Amino acid sequence: MSVTGRLGDAYLRPGSSSFLDFLTDHAPELLPGRGGGAAGATSLGAPGAGGAGSPHATTIVALTFADGVVMAGDRRATAGTMIASREIEKVFPADDFSAVGISGSAGMGVELARLFQLELEHYEKIEGSPLSLDGKANRLATLLRGHLPLALQGFVVVPLFAGYDLGRGAGRIFSYDATGGRYEEHEHHGTGSGSIFARGALKKLWRPGMGASDAVRVAVEALYDAADDDSATGGPDPVRRIWPIVATVTAAGYQRVDDAELATIVDALVSARTEGGRRA
Repeated sequence: MSVTGRLGDAYLRPGSSSFLDFLTDHAPELLPGRGGGAAGATSLGAPGAGGAGSPHATTIVALTFADGVVMAGDRRATAGTMIASREIEKVFPADDFSAVGISGSAGMGVELARLFQLELEHYEKIEGSPLSLDGKANRLATLLRGHLPLALQGFVVVPLFAGYDLGRGAGRIFSYDATGGRYEEHEHHGTGSGSIFARGALKKLWRPGMGASDAVRVAVEALYDAADDDSATGGPDPVRRIWPIVATVTAAGYQRVDDAELATIVDALVSARTEGGRRA
């Protein structure tokens, strides 16, 4: 006879350090996508993302600087030709020293990011120490491989992962494909429908040894350029006071840049382009 509120035996036995393995064995219905494909109907815009009615949106960028790495993402999600959301968040802390940004099917991407957070937290609790940055990147690749059947149906999620490597004392960036392929990027990278434009801006603006404030400014400017050419990427919205999500990851950990600082950066960017004879 079961006692209401009591944890089952599965929760009390020693097991794998992988939360994904535990969930697969004991509650597979809770895995992303097992409840049906409707969650992916809104798209964040990875190349080829979305099933029927799920077109592209979003741009995620990451770049290294002297003390770590910056990750930034716009706030728009689309459904068909409609703007489904102007305030969606696509950049999350994976743990204290890493960040993950999502592009592709919105619902699937958010679920994947949350599962990744739990995977890293579970490992640290079971093992008593955190994974290395390479280990975290590999765990995310494993999650993506498990998502492959949904990706083949059109519900693609393509994340961007970045963090501060405590062993190397530097920021690092990892990109992925829909099959779980993991690739380390150097200096800067972007993903999503507007990434081709953002990456062009990053190539011109990135400099070795930049400080954190300069790196944040470059990330915002890259997103601004992406929004200028990609209708599925949302630019800064001074009227509604909606700014990109921007975070730095350094030896001090994950830290989100506050909206007041982003507003100042956007104001300066618009003024500089206007005074320089360019349309903002």
